[in-house]
Amino acid sequence: MMPPRTQASAPTGEPDPSRRNNLSLLTSLVHHHGVLSRAQLTRQTGLNRSTVGTLIGHLTSLGLVYESAPSGEGQVGRPSPEVHPSPSIAALAVNPEVDAVTIGLVSLGGKVQKKIRFETERIPSAREAVNIAAAVIAGMRSELDASYRITGVGMAVPGLVNRDDGVVRHAPHLGWRNEPVARMLSEAAGYPCQAANDASLGAEAELIFGAGAGTSAGQGNLIYLNGGASGIGGGIIADGQLLRGASGYAGELGHTFVRSGGSACHCGATGCLETEVSQSRLMELAGLSSGDTADLEEALGNSRSAAVDDEVGRQLTYLGIALRNAVNIFNPDAIVLDGFLGTLHALAPASLDAILRSQAMDGPAGQAKIYRAALGSDLMMIGAAELAFTPFLADPAGLGPTPGTIPAPASRTG
Repeated sequence: MMPPRTQASAPTGEPDPSRRNNLSLLTSLVHHHGVLSRAQLTRQTGLNRSTVGTLIGHLTSLGLVYESAPSGEGQVGRPSPEVHPSPSIAALAVNPEVDAVTIGLVSLGGKVQKKIRFETERIPSAREAVNIAAAVIAGMRSELDASYRITGVGMAVPGLVNRDDGVVRHAPHLGWRNEPVARMLSEAAGYPCQAANDASLGAEAELIFGAGAGTSAGQGNLIYLNGGASGIGGGIIADGQLLRGASGYAGELGHTFVRSGGSACHCGATGCLETEVSQSRLMELAGLSSGDTADLEEALGNSRSAAVDDEVGRQLTYLGIALRNAVNIFNPDAIVLDGFLGTLHALAPASLDAILRSQAMDGPAGQAKIYRAALGSDLMMIGAAELAFTPFLADPAGLGPTPGTIPAPASRTG
């Protein structure tokens, strides 16, 4: 594993805790909003104009942000310069699935610069997924060293992951148990790596950059559900924070009980949401052996089959039961549906809304608005990258050297 990278101290010396916190606050705001004027940063931080100017000057000298002339649109009075995140600051993202391993490069501001989907002939083992990711990253290495400062690697895994140590305790669809994937990938790729549950990362990404950002949920309470080939996962945002639980396993809404006498689930229970609401059944009825969510949605939308209509209605009913329970318990501002669950809702939006209104308690049901995930196929890349950006955002001045001076790892596998 590479030793921690350090940034040479600024001419004024190592920032004190207060200065470091203020740099963190400004960098986080610019990262999450994409572009903010100096005036907006002053208002949102509560700092005075002079302090904000000095801090922005420091961040600019470090190459973390840059300024442009004010657009003047919608501004009253003298417009102030606009502050942008530097596209040279980036994180790597990895998302292993049952049929592929996807690797992405995401720059500050949540912009996906590159995404490579490496399809596999069978479900990859943890070691195989790590070796695939490390090989793809090695192929990108010259570009990364020349043009980017990499904050680390984030790995989004469909399963129970301990975020503190990056160990996958159980990823049933992948067949992984007690796999220290964060350490494995860090050693193989030469960058610090963290891992977490994919749906939890998706919830955070949608809150910050996606559907939740333009709603009152952007300030606090959101339920996120993702459906795909690996089943159904979820994440809960409560008062602006991801609900993690005792070991980081909270949010497994795919295992909400929705049907008495239902099918057996791999978790050992029966009647779980993900046994009754299934992408594979929809793909089969649509006549698809493979394809992405867009292909599935087009096929289902063009179908005139009564069997398709019946199955869509049946799955929406069980999805509605799970959401009813979640709405009554968590009282969210927004429900964000991703993957084929977003497709189900798009095919019959009034149906799911009606189920919620008729079955959930009046108060919570009236507050919860259903949205489709806004980040699309980039979601897992943005969510995983956010995991790798977190340490950098806590101490922006501590990032490593400028592009072209990053040493290669001493050894690499895969």
